Amino acid sequence: MPYQFTYRPYKRRFIRPLQTNHGIWEIREGIIIHLQSETGKIGSGEIAPIPWFGSETLEEAVNFCQQLTSEINQEVIFSISNTLPTCQFGFESALEMVNGKQENFASSSFPLLQFSALLPAGIEALTAWKPLWQQGYRTFKWKISVYPIAEEITILESLVKALPTGVKLRLDANGGLNYQEANLWLFTCDNLQTTDVNHKFVEIEFIEQPLPVSEFEKMLELGDCYRTKIALDESVATFPQLETYYENGWRDVFVIKPGIIGSPFRLRQFCQKYQIDAVFSSVFETDIGRNAALQLAHELSLSQRAVGFGVNHWFQE
Repeated sequence: MPYQFTYRPYKRRFIRPLQTNHGIWEIREGIIIHLQSETGKIGSGEIAPIPWFGSETLEEAVNFCQQLTSEINQEVIFSISNTLPTCQFGFESALEMVNGKQENFASSSFPLLQFSALLPAGIEALTAWKPLWQQGYRTFKWKISVYPIAEEITILESLVKALPTGVKLRLDANGGLNYQEANLWLFTCDNLQTTDVNHKFVEIEFIEQPLPVSEFEKMLELGDCYRTKIALDESVATFPQLETYYENGWRDVFVIKPGIIGSPFRLRQFCQKYQIDAVFSSVFETDIGRNAALQLAHELSLSQRAVGFGVNHWFQE
């Protein structure tokens, strides 16, 4: 069946620049695509690259869209190269919607999913969590490896003391630590995993991607040495990476960003076959990509872990 294909690029400015070990991110750019069937049904998808995570660049995605004709079919969509994972996700998501396999859900349509809110890096986290807590968030993610390690550990200790009991906290290094620093962070987190004199407990759920992708064996080793879990993020950004690191023995947490991992069809097959401990996470997409990603999280999340889609407060309403 042929589909009429159209697309348009977009830009969204963050309310304040997002600071990570990868640098400072000020504007989210991507592409919205539409497929229309012969019966007039329309499906929408989103292409939202993050090249420093291993996806194609925006320019490569735009070039791919430009070389397509105005009429495409399923064969074209399912033959998109693995070197264009965000294009795979966007086109397959649009195809699922136009064929009635995905609805335009709101977050409230997924009542079983809990959401994790992203805090700003550095000392701002000590105040930024409060309005998010009042909005109902009970899991927070905090970017580390942005400021000097001694400064960040001091902030972490203050943050754990400030957060209400029962909160879960995730630390995301974006691969920015060396082996000694990773040991220090994990040692610190283990020590903080105790009740204080007021019998308050804040769980440090895991550290995301403490070491660079190239140091997988060291992350395996660290995972055996500490109680605090390690989650792979950049290491499993695309589907071939996910397959590789599972085959190489990783059985702890996998952070999956549907918007950049590639084909939703292949992701479903993999997760259903191997029953991995997956945390689904945002790539700062619009509602179009977000709805498609949350549909996958709703289908494939096996644990009670919060999904990492608490990021809307980083954009203007």
